[in-house]
Amino acid sequence: MESAPGNHLKKVLGVAFGIAVVVGSTIGVGILRTPGSIAAMLPNAGLILACWIAMGIYIILSASSYAELTTMLPKAGGAYNYIKRAFGDYAGFINGWFDFLTNAIAPAYFCIVLSEYTVLMFPAAKGSEILISLTFLTVFTLLNLPGIRSGSAIQKFTSAVKMILFAILVVGCFAAGPMIDAAKTNQAAVGGALFIGLFKSLQLIMGTYDGWMSVSFFAEEDQDPSRNIPRSYLVGASSIAVLYVLINAAILYVLPVSAIANAPLAAANAADIAFGGWSSSLMTAVAIFSLVSILNAYMMIPSRILFGLARDGYFIERATVVNRGGTPYFALGICYVYAFVLIVVSDFERLFGLSVVMMTIVTGFAFASLIKLRKSEPNLPRPYKAFGYPFTTYLTLAVTVALFIGFAFGDPVSATIVLAIAALGWPAYRFLIDKNK
Repeated sequence: MESAPGNHLKKVLGVAFGIAVVVGSTIGVGILRTPGSIAAMLPNAGLILACWIAMGIYIILSASSYAELTTMLPKAGGAYNYIKRAFGDYAGFINGWFDFLTNAIAPAYFCIVLSEYTVLMFPAAKGSEILISLTFLTVFTLLNLPGIRSGSAIQKFTSAVKMILFAILVVGCFAAGPMIDAAKTNQAAVGGALFIGLFKSLQLIMGTYDGWMSVSFFAEEDQDPSRNIPRSYLVGASSIAVLYVLINAAILYVLPVSAIANAPLAAANAADIAFGGWSSSLMTAVAIFSLVSILNAYMMIPSRILFGLARDGYFIERATVVNRGGTPYFALGICYVYAFVLIVVSDFERLFGLSVVMMTIVTGFAFASLIKLRKSEPNLPRPYKAFGYPFTTYLTLAVTVALFIGFAFGDPVSATIVLAIAALGWPAYRFLIDKNK
């Protein structure tokens, strides 16, 4: 039975949406932009593919741990629910806000990149990038305002088409011959430069995988979370990992590392070799379509986090109000304003780097909460248990901590901003707690 308007989300989602939102919220801007950046930092194709494979395995293991947490506490808001349960209110509060900021930043940089690719398609629009970004943001806010059913339908359709289009690209590249012998054009990189390049590449790859945990934000709206959520996580994460490795292998098959280094859209360069001169414009259109799918997902996600935070007293109560279609519309409006401001004042690279650092912190705390809750509350209902526990969860936690340390050294500006937010978190938390007494 569907809930009436008020403070309750609707239980109308299933496994098809779960897989679609994992795929849709992950495959997009990262896989289109990062291959060129990574090729500029790593010396050869083998090392590049090894990084993608390693991070793919990490994401699949991470998804299994998250599936246990999400089915155990299927509540709107995602990871902060588990962290709060394991480590207390303040840990939940600060991680919840990190998670919100990470995901609310996403629509801004997706709209920024959409505007860049729109200008590639229509050069006459050059100079209007900010206006184009704001137009995309406004349109997708309005599309998701009526309710979860409209957002779900858009997500399932766009995610399916996106997977098909990328599969066509992969097949086309492998069917074509390499432009030149890539093995003869590998770069040389040693010592500190290689170490820094490796961690910055892993940061970009991890950001490209961001979205694999998106099922957690919609757990409260799932009709059968115990059954649907593990399938959504594992099928979605595995599909993405395989596709990402294949996309990079396909690009590196037709083009040498030196040819794609710093390329803004390496997939288009590869498609040009595989399909002919017409393919560059086609791939730009594919990029826009792919980004539309991921933007739709990230128009829904941050409002669910804000809804959960507000329900627990960590934000204004009005953010818990839900319209008849199941959208927390006031929270959605706040997310719109936040992304609007970021589009006007910032750029892609800074937003992307900052969100990855915050995401690493939240993910690390989530894994730690699984370990803590296994020990402190062993009798909590667990419809699904992470495979390979405790080894896999300890492994993903260790990798996450190592990545955070590497990211902090490789991107000290983002690390400083995150520390500043954490420092301001305590007085904000005390103010909200005192206000709600």
